[in-house]
Amino acid sequence: MIAALLAIDWGEWLNLGLRWLHLTTGIAWIGSSFYFVWLDNHLKPPAQGVASGELWSVHGGGFYHNQKYQVAPPTLPDDLHWFKWEAYWTWISGFSLLVLVYYIGAKSFLIDPSKAALSQPEAVGIGLLALVSGWLVYDGLCRSPLGANNRLFGLVWFAVLVAAAWALTQVFNARGAYLHIGAMIGTVMVGNVFFVIIPNQRKVVAALREGCLPDPALGKAGKARSLHNNYMTLPVLFIMLSHHYPMTYGATRPWLVLALIGATGVSVRHVFNLRHKGQSGAPYIALSAALALLCVAYVALEKGAPAAAGPARTTYADVQPIFARHCSGCHAAHPTNPAFTEPPLGVLLDSHAHASAVAPRIQKVAVEAEIMPLGNTTGMTRAERDTLGRWIAQGTPP
Repeated sequence: MIAALLAIDWGEWLNLGLRWLHLTTGIAWIGSSFYFVWLDNHLKPPAQGVASGELWSVHGGGFYHNQKYQVAPPTLPDDLHWFKWEAYWTWISGFSLLVLVYYIGAKSFLIDPSKAALSQPEAVGIGLLALVSGWLVYDGLCRSPLGANNRLFGLVWFAVLVAAAWALTQVFNARGAYLHIGAMIGTVMVGNVFFVIIPNQRKVVAALREGCLPDPALGKAGKARSLHNNYMTLPVLFIMLSHHYPMTYGATRPWLVLALIGATGVSVRHVFNLRHKGQSGAPYIALSAALALLCVAYVALEKGAPAAAGPARTTYADVQPIFARHCSGCHAAHPTNPAFTEPPLGVLLDSHAHASAVAPRIQKVAVEAEIMPLGNTTGMTRAERDTLGRWIAQGTPP
């Protein structure tokens, strides 16, 4: 029994547990965010009473009557639900995953020696600095006169994120850079809840209990930060999934691909918000489609033609040393790379049959996107990648 427990790969189980927690709490947080924005956009003037808006709805076999008080209700209820732990646990679990995968595994998943010869502490320091700086810049913009103009603020904040994406892709591998932009956005979103929305709500509650009229500016500031969070949700959701799609972060300009997909997400979210208000949103539907097509076209055109077949026949004998030097340390039945106890994704590259079976994947991630080996820690050259490309183009001859 003890031997069996000691043989368990606890790191992988921890990864799974944190990822599951992150997904669960993220769904709860984003779901409540989407619901309350939808609710705000559907409120009608009340038939009676002092509420600023109300809504009747039906769900799950029952009827619901929601009322909103712009500042506060005349009497504070005894039982008041606070929406905060969904946000806090989403960030806690997400940051824990960032540490587990990208900081502890910095040499494999974060550092790219061809871009910057960083030590693990240096890479972690840059990553943490990005998270803290993102919040400080965002919060400063919100508190500046720019914060009063939602559209202009959105454009400036989007430009800041694109600049950060460009900067991080200069020092990290693109996959790690993407995840740090997602972590920056997530930190800003939870910072809004922790530093602004919840404290302002507590001040309102305290004022009511003291028999004072709450400051309307408190609710207005919280509403603005909540709206910002609403528009950042779809870009951050994409980034959570991005590591499954190397054609995005594997592009020559991954920051540009991220900017186009992020802008698409913001535009799609705006369509939903307009539709909730009874508007068609047709111009933004067209804009969303155009941005998505532009992103796909950019990646497709950038990829260009496949590697030339070359005058000589390339056989497995030509590529086997490349696999042995750069791939088999991880993609073998018993990996020698200490970061893996099993071949990643079950992919084996230790024989012609195994390599030939996953040739399209090799073409995509090693030849075109150049994201394998992870961090290029083994120093695979462009000439070696071209040799792999020729072998695949010729039908993977034995």
